[in-house]
Amino acid sequence: MRTWQVADGVRLAGDTWGPPSGPLVVLLHGGGQTRHAWGATGELLGKTGYFAVAYDARGHGDSDWSPDGDYSQDALVRDLKCVVDSLGASQPVLVGASLGGGTSLVATGERHLDARALILVDIVPYAEPAGVARIHTFMQQYSNGFGSLAEVADAISQYRPTQPRPRNLHGLAKNVRLREDGRYRWHWDPQFLATPPDLRTSHARFSACARNLDRPTLLVRGGSSDVVSEAGVREFLELCPHSEYVNVADAGHMVAGDRNDVFGQAAIQFLARNAPVALTGDTAGKRRLGATGYGRCP
Repeated sequence: MRTWQVADGVRLAGDTWGPPSGPLVVLLHGGGQTRHAWGATGELLGKTGYFAVAYDARGHGDSDWSPDGDYSQDALVRDLKCVVDSLGASQPVLVGASLGGGTSLVATGERHLDARALILVDIVPYAEPAGVARIHTFMQQYSNGFGSLAEVADAISQYRPTQPRPRNLHGLAKNVRLREDGRYRWHWDPQFLATPPDLRTSHARFSACARNLDRPTLLVRGGSSDVVSEAGVREFLELCPHSEYVNVADAGHMVAGDRNDVFGQAAIQFLARNAPVALTGDTAGKRRLGATGYGRCP
């Protein structure tokens, strides 16, 4: 596990795969997820020669909770910029799902980062309100926690009824924390959900960012997603006409988790064309990362 301390003192926890001299690919998870959602993708990228980095967003997983409850879009973008700057790499590829996709879109569209390429996973400017509401309802449930990992698996199965029930209960321990009262609770800071999403404001901001995109962009939608509709995809493609689009059948909002085989193949093919390993090696990341894997924002 690597750690980075960002500008306001929050410590971010992350994992890396592949040679630090390879092209940097930063993987950003969705709201309520952790860096472990990218485990299979990170391993694939690392084996292909990329230097893949996935970190827990503030308030999630093993990263610190924000001391003042700042989980704004701007805070998430600042965190991303700090991680990239601390690695010393130029022009990273950003791969973001849902919340992480919004962070990637704003960071690139508003020129906070000079990204080489962008992969947006089930995120477009217009999000379906019903799908967003379902996510927030799920995240706000079970405030009393769970008595066992089996109960956690039951809750996830109810939220994702079309996917097989998780078999590896031990793996679910990455998604919860065992508290002093002996009950498991979700890993995220409840303050993350304190402010309801303002879909109108985010639509305007994301649309402006999409218009500004001038780097290779791939949009990946889950074929059965209730957050991103085909209408939302069409709007994005009109805003960003040079982008490529892949619709992954039998996948919901959590595309990489539902059909990682299809997603991984699409991502590797896109990167091979737009950020090939042989042309974008960078040794600065290795120098900055150091032996301990601890980084601080410049």
